[in-house]
Amino acid sequence: MTSHPVTDTEVTTPSGTTPPPRPRGRGKNVRWGIAVLCFGGLAVNYLDRSTLSVALPTMSKDLHIGPETQGFILSAFFVTYAVCQLPAGAMLDKYGVKRVFALSAIWWSVATVGMGLVRGVGSLVGARMLLGAGEAAGYPAAAKAVSRWFPRHERTLANSVWDNGARVGTAIALPLVTMLVSVFHWRVAFIACGLLGFLWIVGWWRLYHEPADHPKLSAEEREYIEAGGALVQETPAEEEDAPKVRWRDLFRYRTVWGMMLGFFCLNYVIYFFITWFPSYLVDERGFDLLSLGFFGTVPGLVAIVGSLLGGYTADRLLRKGWSTTKVRKTCLISGTLCSSVIALAVVVPTASGALALLSLSYASLTFSTASVASLPADVAPTSGHVASLAGIQNFASNVAGVLGPIVTGFLLGVGGGSYLVPLLVSGALSIVGALTYAFVIKRVEPLPIR
Repeated sequence: MTSHPVTDTEVTTPSGTTPPPRPRGRGKNVRWGIAVLCFGGLAVNYLDRSTLSVALPTMSKDLHIGPETQGFILSAFFVTYAVCQLPAGAMLDKYGVKRVFALSAIWWSVATVGMGLVRGVGSLVGARMLLGAGEAAGYPAAAKAVSRWFPRHERTLANSVWDNGARVGTAIALPLVTMLVSVFHWRVAFIACGLLGFLWIVGWWRLYHEPADHPKLSAEEREYIEAGGALVQETPAEEEDAPKVRWRDLFRYRTVWGMMLGFFCLNYVIYFFITWFPSYLVDERGFDLLSLGFFGTVPGLVAIVGSLLGGYTADRLLRKGWSTTKVRKTCLISGTLCSSVIALAVVVPTASGALALLSLSYASLTFSTASVASLPADVAPTSGHVASLAGIQNFASNVAGVLGPIVTGFLLGVGGGSYLVPLLVSGALSIVGALTYAFVIKRVEPLPIR
C-alpha cells in the first residue's frame, strides 16, 4: 500500500462516486446512538476521576492528609493514566472495542468503589493509580468506535459528542458528590459513583455492536456509512503476504510525532482550566466562593459549545468538498492560535474581561479537540491501527497533564504567586501547537505501509 493524495471527491466516498442519501426516519440513525453511548462512558469516566477532587477537603480531615500529600495523591492518577494509554490502544485494536471498553469500565468502577474503603494515604494512592490505569482505554475506545460507525464527513461532530462527556462528567461531579458527602459520607460518594459505572457497563454490553452484526442497523444506513469511508471491517488477518505495520513502527512516521507534540501543547493549556483555573479566579481576581461557583462554570459551558461548533464546522467543510488535509489543518491551526489569548488574561484590568478571554481560549481549544480525535482514523494505515494511534496521541497529551500543573505551581512559587509567567507559557505553547499542526504534519492521509 502506498500513500496517495487526498482529493476533494475522496472526502465523500473513497471511490469518488456520489454518496447515497443520508438515512432519515425512525431507526435510521443507529450510529448516533453509538456516539451517545460513548458520551455516557466518558461522562462516567470523568465523574469518577473528579470525585476525589470534590471529596478531598472532607476526607483529608478524616485521614489526616496534608496539602502537599494531597497534591501527590491527585497527580498519581495521571502517571498510570498516561503510561497505560499505549497498551490500551494496542489492546483495543487487537481484542475489539466492546470487550476492552467494558473491561476498562469494570476496572475503573472497582477502583472508584475501592477509594471509598481506603484507610490511609498508601491505599488511597494505590486506588488512585489503579483508577488511572483503568480509565486509560476510554478515549481511544470512543475514537475507534466512531471510526467504525461514522462516515468521514460526520466523524468530527460525532467525536465532539463523546468528547463533551468529559466536560459534562466534570460538571456533574461538583453538585452530585457535594450532596452525597454532605447528606451521607465521603465513602458513600465513592461507592455511589463507582456503582454508576456498572450501570453504564450493562447498557454498553447490551447496546454496542459492530456495524457488521448490529441487529437494528438498516441496510440503508450501513450502505451510507460504508460509502462515506467508515472503517467497518478490520484489515483481513489472512493476508499473510501483505506488508504490515507493527505497533512500534508507528513511531517512525513524522505525522505521528506531529500528532503527539500538537496534542501535548493543546492539552497543556486545557489542564490549566482543569487544575489551576479556580485558584486563579480566587487569588488573582478576588472571587469569593459564591462567585467562583457561578462564574467559574462559564468557561466550561462555553467550551462545550466550542467543541460542538468545531465538529460541525469540520464536517460541513468536508461535505462542501474540502480535502481532509485542508479541513483538519484549518480547524487545528485556527483553534490553537486563537487559544493563545489566554496570555492576555493577566493584563486586562477587569475580572469580567479576563473571564471572557479565558472562555474564548478554552472554547478555541475544544474547537480543535474534535479534529484531534479524528486524526487517528484519518491517518491510520489500516483500520487495525486506529486505537493504537489514539493511545499514542493521548499518551503525549497526558504527559502534559502530569507536567502542566507541576510547572504552573513552580512558576507561581518563584514568581511570588503571580500568574503572569504561567499564562504566558500557556499562550506560547498554544502557538507552538499551531506551528506543529501547520508544518510538522504535512498531509492528513493514511500513513504509507513500507
